[in-house]
Amino acid sequence: MKTIPATLEWLPQIAVLFDMYRVFYEKTTDVTAATAFLEARLNQQDSQIFLLITEKEPVQAIGFTQLYPLWSSTRMGKLWLLNDLFIHPAYRGQGYAPLLMERAKQFARETGAVGVMLETAQSNIIGNQLYPKMGFELDTQFNWYHWTV
Repeated sequence: MKTIPATLEWLPQIAVLFDMYRVFYEKTTDVTAATAFLEARLNQQDSQIFLLITEKEPVQAIGFTQLYPLWSSTRMGKLWLLNDLFIHPAYRGQGYAPLLMERAKQFARETGAVGVMLETAQSNIIGNQLYPKMGFELDTQFNWYHWTV
C-alpha cells in the first residue's frame, strides 16, 4: 500500500469511498453529489486529498483522507483540519489508517503548518483509540460549538 495525492483521474474511486464515508456518518447515499463535491475540491485546490492505493494490479483506492486549511491566530500559522479519514470496510483492521494519518502529518510539516486538528464522534471507538496512538491529544479544555444554516 502507498499514499498518493488525489487527482481527477481517481475521482470515480474517491467518490465511491467518500459516499461510503458519508453513509457511515448517517448521511443519505449520493455518489453523484459526492463526485461533484470532490471534483470542485480538486479543481479549486481548496483541500488536500490523499489516497491509500494498492500496489498490485488492478491498482485501486482503498482509503482517503481530506484536509482543509485553517489559520490559527494564537499560534500565528497555518493549521490543517483533518476532516475526513476513511478506509474501505474490506481493508479495516489491517493497520492502514495510520499510513494516511502519517501522510497528513508529513504534509503539515511540508507546508510549514503549526499542526493538524481533527474531531470525531464520541461513538467512533476505533478512531478515538487510534488518534492518541498517532500523537494527537484530546482537548478537554474547550467546548466545540457549531451553527448550521
